[in-house]
Amino acid sequence: MAKRSAGLLMFRRARGGPEVLLVHHGGPFWAKKDDGAWSIPKGLYEDGEDPLVAAKREFEEETGQRPTGSFIELGVFKQPGRKHVSAWAFEGEFDLATFKSNTFAMEWPPRSGRLAEFPEADRAGWFPVKDAFRKVTKGQLAILSSLLDKLGLSADDLA
Repeated sequence: MAKRSAGLLMFRRARGGPEVLLVHHGGPFWAKKDDGAWSIPKGLYEDGEDPLVAAKREFEEETGQRPTGSFIELGVFKQPGRKHVSAWAFEGEFDLATFKSNTFAMEWPPRSGRLAEFPEADRAGWFPVKDAFRKVTKGQLAILSSLLDKLGLSADDLA
């Protein structure tokens, strides 16, 4: 069975069109990558767990802010690695200075026998949706397109 993940895409309205909050993957593999290395805050959830509840939990764990507001269902998106991501959007504000992510441990350097801790997300940023299409991982492009659709916009409408 494919792994399941749930996440939230925070957006705000700006003069040039909507902007979205993305987080940059933490850990040594992603450290020197930028384009294609950003994501909506998301994480795995267990059988029987409500995906929206999981998405809210993961957002708080990866950003340090509890999400509030009305949540717009964007859909379920199959990722290149066969994982399925359930995603919702919500309008809000986030002060980047308050960003704080939880951490994970992994053996680093490889085959060293030493565990190192890394943030799940090492930074967050606001991006115009046009730029976000370049920043997100390939599997999340459809999530951005779904947001535009729900807002009654197309990529051609973006500044």
